[in-house]
Parts: sequence; structure tokens; C-alpha cells
Amino acid sequence: MTKLALIRHGQSEWNLQNRFTGWYDVGLTEKGIAEAQQSGELLAAENIDFDAAYSSVQKRAIKTLWYTLEALDAMYLPVTKDYRLNERHYGGLTGLNKQETRDKHGDEQVHIWRRSFDVPPPPVSEDSEYHPKHDKRYAHIDPKLLPVGESLSLTLDRVLPYFNAEIAPKIKAGQNLIIAAHGNSLRALVKSLFHVSDDDIPGIEIPTGNPLLIDLKDGTLDVIGAKYLNQERTKPLPKF
Repeated sequence: MTKLALIRHGQSEWNLQNRFTGWYDVGLTEKGIAEAQQSGELLAAENIDFDAAYSSVQKRAIKTLWYTLEALDAMYLPVTKDYRLNERHYGGLTGLNKQETRDKHGDEQVHIWRRSFDVPPPPVSEDSEYHPKHDKRYAHIDPKLLPVGESLSLTLDRVLPYFNAEIAPKIKAGQNLIIAAHGNSLRALVKSLFHVSDDDIPGIEIPTGNPLLIDLKDGTLDVIGAKYLNQERTKPLPKF
């Protein structure tokens, strides 16, 4: 079997403040750091020899990976960071308090923006500080290609081509990999790997700081086993 560990970053500063975060780069809270450290400890207990690791270019995922690799005593592993593993871009909702947004637009509308498969949030304006064209880490990317507000469907359209081109071949070659990313970019991967329907994916939640360890049939992307390592904070898994 080949092993793939998916890790959602620990609690971020804006998670704690109940704000829409998306592509805005915020750090981890003390709880988030503890979750990241525990992720590494849980993975270390599995005694897996990992070959490489991946993360988004957002520091909450990068630092989660750092703490994980430190606990694994594997900070020497090659790490690839790519914006295509970033969180979903929350567009014009970025920075807003979630409860205040519910009070303004109603629970149903906010639920649609947050959890539907194919309804994006309102776009972020070009002059907003939250537009990715103002962030130097995306300066090498054509601004026309940068998202201004993504549904899960659009996030999947960004994440999956990268996964299939850069990560999947290594899995099929037998490499054990770690991906530290975000709730929605990881949901996109789970949707693909577990063949989750468009209707069912809104009900899939990836917990923070709790590695999802996936067993894959050698030479394939076929899931033959999966478990969350922290059984006290587990979430329902799709069928495989």
C-alpha cells in the first residue's frame, strides 16, 4: 500500500475570530500550533517512511507542515509549496465576520455561499486589499488567472489539475506523501479520491489538525483504507 496523509492546518487567528479567511494569510493560534504538533505525533506513531511533502503558499498550512515534520523527525524531506493548494478564495466575503454576515444576508444565503458545491461568493473588488493581485506571492501569475471568489467547484478546478499532474504520479510510483492544506482544497481532493457526488460533498468536513491517513492500492489512486488519526475528533468518512 501507498500512504497519503492529508492535514488541514490547525486553528488560525481568523478561525478564532470567526472571519472568512480564504486567501488572506493569517497565522496559527496557540491552539493551532498545538494541533499541528499533535498531527506530527499522531503520524509518527504510524511509523511511516514519508518521501516528500506538499503545502499551499499560506503560512497557516506551511507552519502546520513544519510542526508535523519536526514531530516526525523528518524536516529533511523535500517540500513543495504551490498556490494551487490554497484555500478557496472567499471573494467579497474575505475578512467579514461570519455571524454578522448571517445577520445581514440570512442564514440560508450564507450557508449557500459556504457549503454549496457550485455557488461562488460575491467577487472581491480589484481595489480591495484582499484581491490576490496585490499579494507579491502571486506576482508571477497572470492577474486574469487569479480567483476573485470561488465555489468548491471552482476550487476543485484549480486543485485537481495540479494534483493529477504533480502529485498523483509520485503516489502511483509508490511514494508516501503528506499534503498540508485547507478545508476546501482538501475537500476537493477527498471528493476526487473517494468519488463523492456533488450533492454529498457539502456534508464532508475536514477537521483541523487531525491527519486523514489514506491507504492507496499500489500503482493506483484507488482508496482501500482511510482513517482520521485523532479518534476523539473524528468526522464521518465517505465510502471507499
